[in-house]
Amino acid sequence: MNKIVFSQQVYTYQIDYVGHMSNIVYIEWMEIGRTKLLEYIGLPLNKLEELGIAPVLVNTEITYKKPLYIYDEAKIEIWVSKLNNASAIMSFNFYNSKGELASVGTQKGLFVHRETMKPYRLKPEERAAFEKAYIEE
Repeated sequence: MNKIVFSQQVYTYQIDYVGHMSNIVYIEWMEIGRTKLLEYIGLPLNKLEELGIAPVLVNTEITYKKPLYIYDEAKIEIWVSKLNNASAIMSFNFYNSKGELASVGTQKGLFVHRETMKPYRLKPEERAAFEKAYIEE
């Protein structure tokens, strides 16, 4: 029931040809956000590995509303917006230094058995862990 919130600085090497932050940086920040979400709910990547589970991305969507620029301190929010038996959709909001919404995004992740790469159905206790970051949309 909580959004995970963190900040990222825009650095010079992330600036593209037209002077704003490259769109690919959002993908990197989504990766950081997913890692933070898994840590927050008590299922960090090393624990998933021990359980023989791997999260695999199957879809990423981003809608750009305002550019981010050098020296922006972006605020990023992530939460689980849909939770199924073997998959989850994570939603993201990205804000610029002025607090304006710069972009929104979603990613769909599928849980798989590490050895077979076949879908893994979450156990009740694993599903309950995800509820900590679930906000129904």
